[in-house]
Amino acid sequence: MNYKIEGAIKKNRKNFIIFLILWLFIAIVFVVPFAHSAHMAGLQEKFELQVFIDTFGISMSNPFGTIGKILEEGAIGTFFSDLLVVTVVYSIFFFIGFVKSAPKNEFTDIEHGSSDWSQRGEQYQILNRNKGIILAENNYLPVDKRGNVNVLVVGRFRFW
Repeated sequence: MNYKIEGAIKKNRKNFIIFLILWLFIAIVFVVPFAHSAHMAGLQEKFELQVFIDTFGISMSNPFGTIGKILEEGAIGTFFSDLLVVTVVYSIFFFIGFVKSAPKNEFTDIEHGSSDWSQRGEQYQILNRNKGIILAENNYLPVDKRGNVNVLVVGRFRFW
């Protein structure tokens, strides 16, 4: 199970940054005007839809100025409650995408026939980095090597 979490994190590193930037954009451009408009429309005893629509249009045109109005008019509680709802819904969608991007098995996105079987250059005790029979990228079987230089090819060789 650990490979799934590691694979999903490795695959989604860029998406985490995009997630945060998009969340910040939504918080400033949509939640701030919505919270201000909802606060202004609910100042009387009942919620007035026309006040909400008019205020929302004005607030959308200047979201940074609306942040100041929220602080002045005491609508910070409305803003944080709306931001919490948006953040929870947004996080659920991100988590669903994160889970769906997890690898199906341990060998997902591993190149078949690569030299990933060795570590820190130990394959070069047998192989050559520069010339010979091509086995994989940067791995050659030297032709001037003494001893057994037989090659076992596993897989298919296709002609069209």
